[in-house]
Amino acid sequence: MKVDEIEPDIDLGALLPGAQFADAWRIAVDHAAFDARRAAERTIGRQPRWARALLVLRNILVTPFGLKTSGAGEAGPGATRDMIGIFPVVSETPQRLVAGFNDRHLDFRVVVDVARAGSLQTITATTLVLTHNRLGRAYLAIILPFHRLIVRAMMRQIAA
Repeated sequence: MKVDEIEPDIDLGALLPGAQFADAWRIAVDHAAFDARRAAERTIGRQPRWARALLVLRNILVTPFGLKTSGAGEAGPGATRDMIGIFPVVSETPQRLVAGFNDRHLDFRVVVDVARAGSLQTITATTLVLTHNRLGRAYLAIILPFHRLIVRAMMRQIAA
């Protein structure tokens, strides 16, 4: 199955007002019956081993800057929260799941949409980022090449 980069087709202002970065990736699968949660679990909930290793490295590198590490969000200690992989779920319908968090350097959302087109089902993952300062802009510039590789690999897991 082919993963295609597409133009984001969502209301950025409703999901992350002021977002300066958005990209979207789509895959079409034959005879699938995914809702948004199941598609999100198959993509963002399962990272390839090499991507997990990059995440560990990222967490080590950002700790001195006071940035949140994997899965850290606004909920306090002991709070239970709906998570998919390392991301807190922000909102959910059968057709769309929004996950992400806010940090001091940037706010991040990943939106997983599912739609039916005949016997095909399309799954689209859209990433939105709102940077707050120079650290956020530098961070985004550094991670973008890795982001593109990781999203493609994660989207391919839908067909697996």
